[in-house]
Amino acid sequence: MADDITEPLLMVKDLKAGFETDDGLLVAVDDVDFSIERGKTLGIVGESGCGKSVSALSLIRLLPQPMGKILGGEILFDGMDLRTIDDAEMHRIRGGEIGMIFQEPMTALNPVHTIGRQLMEAVLIHQQVDKREALRQAVEMLERVKIPAPEIRVGEYPHQLSGGMRQRVMIAMALINKPKLLIADEPTTALDVTVQAQILALIDELQVEMEMAVILITHDLAVIAENADEVAVMYAGRIVERAGVEELFKNPLHPYTRGLLDSIPRMDSKRKEHLKTIEGMVPALSEMPDGCRFAPRCSNPHGDEVLEKRPCMVEPVPGHWVEGCACFWEEE
Repeated sequence: MADDITEPLLMVKDLKAGFETDDGLLVAVDDVDFSIERGKTLGIVGESGCGKSVSALSLIRLLPQPMGKILGGEILFDGMDLRTIDDAEMHRIRGGEIGMIFQEPMTALNPVHTIGRQLMEAVLIHQQVDKREALRQAVEMLERVKIPAPEIRVGEYPHQLSGGMRQRVMIAMALINKPKLLIADEPTTALDVTVQAQILALIDELQVEMEMAVILITHDLAVIAENADEVAVMYAGRIVERAGVEELFKNPLHPYTRGLLDSIPRMDSKRKEHLKTIEGMVPALSEMPDGCRFAPRCSNPHGDEVLEKRPCMVEPVPGHWVEGCACFWEEE
């Protein structure tokens, strides 16, 4: 399909996804909306268990089966609704036009196959080339992600590589078919700070080179501040705030966003000063309130009614959307 540069590359509308369990249907992603422009980076941030990874897996129809289900909404990618296309077309897009870096490189890579074989497989599935050309592309891609001696590494197994090297292999695998969109789900988890910076710089460099859009999923606001153009703050399966990265950091509106930013250590804080925390935990999927899901942890004064009626998304500043409930506006 020809690109329409006037439309976002990806538009997600009212996405709802959940899991069939012995206790019934549990909704993990509840009417989520966002979009991403070509060549831009959208950061999705929130605590563990807030629905970030489920949202990402829903986009490429890889929810765990048979429990995982997309329950509603639209996923419009380059003019196609990924919810309604057939499996063969989805298979072409997944790994071809949409690449994904999964959270755990050691479990995402097959331990019994060489790095080269796994990269070649990605090429052979999506391109009409022979094995020699697939191998050439595999070596070239390993070189582009700055893995030394790539012609040797293609014959090695995942356990022979360090965590940072395995993560680079995952990036190579996600990008080897030059996708239009890269989904990076916690791409720096369990890596030391120096390697984290190298991985993020590499993704940024390849994004510019390939002119692709990136969805960066993380719980680290510092990573978002340095790498995203727009931010969606997610809590308990819903997006509670969405804005440009500079606007959100300068003017956080939702109490949850403020709590996240207040919990970041600061260079100008007093010595031995306790870090601020958000009391409580993300509610379990079986215990989600109908109304404001952050209310049980919110320090703003509020009554029980905010637990009963879902807040509407409002736009107090152009391009800055926030889930505005009664306590939020009273505080303002």
